[in-house]
Amino acid sequence: MAVTAETLRIQQRLNQAINRIVDAQTRDLVRAWVDAWTELEPDLTAALLEQLTAGDRVTRAQLLRSTRLRKALTAVADHLETLVAAAGVRMTADLRDVIDLAGAAQASVIDSQLPAGSDLLDDLESWSRVDDRQLAAIVRRSTEQITARTRPIPAEQYQLLRRELIRGVAAGTNPRATAARIVRRSEKRFNGGLSRALTIARTETLDAHREGARLGRMEHADVLRGWQWVSALDVRTCPSCWAKHGSVHPIDVFGPDDHQQGRCTALPLVKPWADLGLDVEEPPSLVPDAGDRFAQLSAAAQRTVLGPARYDAWTAGGYPMDGWTQRRTTDGWRDSWGVSPVPARSRTSAPAA
Repeated sequence: MAVTAETLRIQQRLNQAINRIVDAQTRDLVRAWVDAWTELEPDLTAALLEQLTAGDRVTRAQLLRSTRLRKALTAVADHLETLVAAAGVRMTADLRDVIDLAGAAQASVIDSQLPAGSDLLDDLESWSRVDDRQLAAIVRRSTEQITARTRPIPAEQYQLLRRELIRGVAAGTNPRATAARIVRRSEKRFNGGLSRALTIARTETLDAHREGARLGRMEHADVLRGWQWVSALDVRTCPSCWAKHGSVHPIDVFGPDDHQQGRCTALPLVKPWADLGLDVEEPPSLVPDAGDRFAQLSAAAQRTVLGPARYDAWTAGGYPMDGWTQRRTTDGWRDSWGVSPVPARSRTSAPAA
């Protein structure tokens, strides 16, 4: 397998380009949520203070009858609806770009694995002829997924925030401190919608990128034998992705189907040069081995990756790397590979000395 240094550089540049798009989405969504809360917070605080300073004790029923609080909650609901609608528009705006970026890059990644001067890949512009209906179908599917997953956010977060506001409303010796504490907790509920939106944005954008890469691979199926799962192999890489790194899959299969917000990529693999009729010595692949790379980490870094229980089970020999991953089905999401639990028999095993 002739995965060269140039192959890895091209793939890294592609990953960086996609990450810039996702980072821009993140900044825009965070800014919108922060601005919305900044606008809402004074009215919520004032509505609470109005009740907390009205008597010795405020009941939930009294709080819910507050006209001012009802207006503030209506504003919260309206802002959540607006935020989610805008988030959906923001996410879908990038879909065509990330699909084109991924699809067009596949030819360069493939070409970097062939001998210099080879004419086996003589058409680096093939992506420009991909059927536009295929691209539109990817955008449509991703848009539908974004819409379906963001639609429940406003109602869910509104109810959580409303419950937070009416929980523990008894006035203390300092109504302002009480109101501030309740509003701080409510802000966390409000921002739960942001967390969900960010997860959806990153996952769907990366999945659209992966589907674009799959189409790009198919344009050069004659020289490919599959694609390889490549993970970052750093302390931020989850155990499942460490375990999946290096596995090889058919070229037409979507992937990597890692967990939500996963950073793994699909690296197209050229067929052995001998199978392509090339009488040239083929260099070894430069894709690092996950086991070797993990062994090079410090014990502290290994523990960071695995967590204490998994690390102890691994050092005791009861949790090998190929057992760090399992297929998961999550309602509302595609199937994915996630971290497997420590086998029960390993939980009581003493760690290696």
